[in-house]
Amino acid sequence: MHVTTGRTRQIIAPFTGEPLAELPLAGAEDVREAYRRARAAQEEWAARPVQERVKPFLRLHDVILDRREEILDLLQDETGKARSHAFEEVLDVAGCVLYYARRAPGLLAPQGRKGVFPIATRVSELRRPKGVVALISPWNYPLSLGVTDAVPALLAGNAVVHKPDTQTTLSTRWAVDLLVELGMPRDLWQVVPGEPDEIGEALLDGADYVAFTGSTRSGRKIAEEAAKRLVGCSLELGGKNPMLVLDDADLDLAVQGAIRACFANAGQLCLSIERLYVHTSLFEAFADRFARQVRNMKLAPGRDWSVQMGSLTHRHQLETVTRHVNDAVARGATVLAGGKARPDLGPLFYEPTVLTGVTDDMELCRDETFGPVVSLYPFASDDEAVELANDTAYGLNASIWTSDTSRGRALAARIKAGTVNINEGYGAAYASYDAPMGGMKASGLGRRHGTEGLLRYTESQTVASQASWLRIEPPFDLAQETWADVLTTTLKVMKWLRVK
Repeated sequence: MHVTTGRTRQIIAPFTGEPLAELPLAGAEDVREAYRRARAAQEEWAARPVQERVKPFLRLHDVILDRREEILDLLQDETGKARSHAFEEVLDVAGCVLYYARRAPGLLAPQGRKGVFPIATRVSELRRPKGVVALISPWNYPLSLGVTDAVPALLAGNAVVHKPDTQTTLSTRWAVDLLVELGMPRDLWQVVPGEPDEIGEALLDGADYVAFTGSTRSGRKIAEEAAKRLVGCSLELGGKNPMLVLDDADLDLAVQGAIRACFANAGQLCLSIERLYVHTSLFEAFADRFARQVRNMKLAPGRDWSVQMGSLTHRHQLETVTRHVNDAVARGATVLAGGKARPDLGPLFYEPTVLTGVTDDMELCRDETFGPVVSLYPFASDDEAVELANDTAYGLNASIWTSDTSRGRALAARIKAGTVNINEGYGAAYASYDAPMGGMKASGLGRRHGTEGLLRYTESQTVASQASWLRIEPPFDLAQETWADVLTTTLKVMKWLRVK
């Protein structure tokens, strides 16, 4: 979009600290113009049959995989993540977009519903687009959390005005340009990078629905503003996610799973494990193997696929990680691995870190770190493990490791989290696009993925037609009392015949 403010922001490459791009910043009037353009495009878009709307997105699946090297380079330049973790985003977009492109026609088709009187009352449920969706996406997974939220909104017949994090706007623009090449109307997806204080009010004022991924603090403010206008919103917020290693777990598999669950994207993942509970019978062995492997992890900048962890993305994340670890150590926690920044590798590198002895008086214990730090704790029974897992304000993701899947599922049902993975850290639930994904408690409202992930962007409309031969009001000037007796008998018969 054309930006009129004249203001810019220099984007810095996390790997090096060097300038990456100079990005024009939108102002409030730019956002209002984006809404004007989006609304005009949305009317024509919504009038298209859904079978036409899905075509660019079906093409996207193959094209983004074919052009993966291009977007992987850009994602690494913007975020500093390891190449394998950037590739997770490419896989996520390809898989999620294909799921919705295939499912949208069925999900949006009129659905027959039972009427008040069989045969005489014909009822259909229709799905109408909200209009223009405001999408606010974060910097940690810019492709995944931007594209996979925008696409179902677009498929449902909406337009999108999208505020990505300024740091990762380039990858968002790349995805939009690619979809335009594949046949999506240019004005349908508007990208408005800018400062929240400058454009936040205009962004929310113009929205017919708000989809937000980010911190719990920001999510509360967005929910409050949306409520003032009676506009719906979905919010995926923070997490302080637990992993439980039960006494019958395969130790080697659990250690390998914990490496990925705790340190994917340098821990800058809302689903990342920050609290790791291990049964007392395995605790010492697990802690020893886990810490040894963490100390041997390969950290580096660049394109090498063998790198296991990359850089943090923002200076403030490095400061938070450093503060949490230093505070914990000062109050008596023990560092088993890591525990310090690595400026020799790059300005925002921090070692993957494992701590024990973390207690409630430490900032690290309950606050989300959002970095490569995990605390180990022992537990003695399944009941204690569940109690510890639920002892948090958050409820986004959890992980259970056991050789008995039935036992794991039984425990999962007792954990207050939107997703629970058994013998996996986060990917099994997240990548199962037919199932909803989101948070309980302070981890958010609503769900992405599954049926709800698309239908949240629609309004349901009920259309009912009544046959002339059976009216709701008394027929033939029948007395109201007599009609009440007839209806009473009719309803009892319908119940007996199980037709209602």
